[in-house]
Amino acid sequence: MSDQNDMSNIEKKNGHGARDVSLASMIISAIWIGVLSLVKALWGLIVASDKPFGLTMNEIVLSGIVIAAVFSPVYLSIILDKIREIKISH
Repeated sequence: MSDQNDMSNIEKKNGHGARDVSLASMIISAIWIGVLSLVKALWGLIVASDKPFGLTMNEIVLSGIVIAAVFSPVYLSIILDKIREIKISH
């Protein structure tokens, strides 16, 4: 029980919980995918040349997923800790 109090005190001290960080990474990755998709779509108008945009849509989406996935272990560790607490209490 004191571990939970310690974790909540750390979150209050830092001001960022795992959920906040996870949400921020999802928002950043969505913006990343959206902006790069728009740039790719409008590339011909922006540059006005025959040179293609350097990234494929697969690469754009994959990089956005990686941005969000980098912060997933933080959130996953909290879930696993709660499962461990349930097993220990029984």
